[in-house]
Amino acid sequence: MKWTEEAEEAVKKVPFFVRKRVRERVEKEASEAGKSIVTIAEVKATQQRYLSGMASEIKGYQLDTCFGPGGCPNRAYGGDDLLKRIEMLLKEEDLLGFLEKNVKGDLKFHHEFRITFSDCPNACSQPQIKDIGIIGAVLPAITDEKCSLCEACVGSCTEGAVSIDKEKEVPVINFDLCLKCGKCIKACPTETIVSGKNGFRILLGGKLGRHPRLARELGCILNDDAAFEIVKACINLYKNKSTGGKRFAEIFDEADFNEFEARFCKNALL
Repeated sequence: MKWTEEAEEAVKKVPFFVRKRVRERVEKEASEAGKSIVTIAEVKATQQRYLSGMASEIKGYQLDTCFGPGGCPNRAYGGDDLLKRIEMLLKEEDLLGFLEKNVKGDLKFHHEFRITFSDCPNACSQPQIKDIGIIGAVLPAITDEKCSLCEACVGSCTEGAVSIDKEKEVPVINFDLCLKCGKCIKACPTETIVSGKNGFRILLGGKLGRHPRLARELGCILNDDAAFEIVKACINLYKNKSTGGKRFAEIFDEADFNEFEARFCKNALL
């Protein structure tokens, strides 16, 4: 549906964490009203109705993704099955009921527990500022297949993590710089670089607000089952320690981070 310039500017002023929902609602209500173009009038009317009924929209959690299955051209490792498992877990945990018991007054979107998936390190879904951020990762590995020295892998890596050893005629990967995006794997025409281990990078305890905080990343790559278990552990910790609507980042301290890293990275993929 087409939007006027004024309408586009108005919706940009809506807080980003509800902007997508507001935009979808505006288009739905405009369409139901027989409109083919969204103007500022439609935006204001829908926004007012939406915000006045905010409590009915809250479900206790937010589970976001970037482009979704097959939609991201930079996808490192698919997490569709994990995403479904986590959504079922969030429903079973009844986080809405937990918040209703612990928060005085009306619930707002910022009270919800937030988990986000990103298909690659570009992090379009902003995992760095969520309670739990999950980023698809693929660890490149060098095989015995003869390298053609084409340097396609070098050109594909924006981090400068890949180089060619001209004497040994093999690619070299600096894992201190590697973000595990898999671009070098896709670029290699000879399968000298292939996918070694696939999994997820996990970031914990990010938030915005008056006292913003970036999430901290565990020093390992986890498989599907381990990633699911850490989500369960985080929700359990949140329910045990959060009072009055405190965000996960406010109750997740250094000791918790160290305990999680020791517990989950011990048998991790990397």
